[in-house]
Amino acid sequence: MISNPTLVPAIFLDRDGVINRNVVDPTTGEYGAPLRAEDFELTPGALQALQLLREAGFSLFLVSNQPNYAKGKSSLEELGAIHAKLLEELHAADIEFTDFYYCYHHPQGVISTHSGPCDCRKPSPYFLLKARDTHGINLESSWMIGDRPADIECGRAAGVRTICVREDHPGNRAIDDVRADFDADDLAAAAQIILRNPHYEQAQK
Repeated sequence: MISNPTLVPAIFLDRDGVINRNVVDPTTGEYGAPLRAEDFELTPGALQALQLLREAGFSLFLVSNQPNYAKGKSSLEELGAIHAKLLEELHAADIEFTDFYYCYHHPQGVISTHSGPCDCRKPSPYFLLKARDTHGINLESSWMIGDRPADIECGRAAGVRTICVREDHPGNRAIDDVRADFDADDLAAAAQIILRNPHYEQAQK
């Protein structure tokens, strides 16, 4: 039962591998966030899925770990250009996000101002709790969509339902015990899970 129906349900989304494709880092051969704006490419069906969720009454939030500056791989200006490219795509499709939350830290970063522990890096639920307090979000009727264990742990810690999107690249990571409430092939499939879920229908009453 929803404790406060005046609060707003939300969708919290990881970015890389969910909204946009991961890309290969030419220096390491590993897949991850784009390092340049020209490498930013949306995943198939992402905009349509976001439109459906927005039209259904959910507030949209981006919650993303972006450690490439801390690791010395990208400048803050380049990270800003990548975000601007995302905004350009969203605005062209008339999709509005309520807020964007980025963590630029990394525990083993090489940039001293962004290295070491922080409060906001997922799996910490810091940004989800901030959204709750700042924007009046009902976490009980909200969802977290991501493609990494940290996303699912973050959602669990905040008390939202979770969907794990299949990784869009070959991976050799060990299988872990972090299980989402649902699994989906991509963001479009995740949106359909949410819209068909009784919990969503209850949140609209």
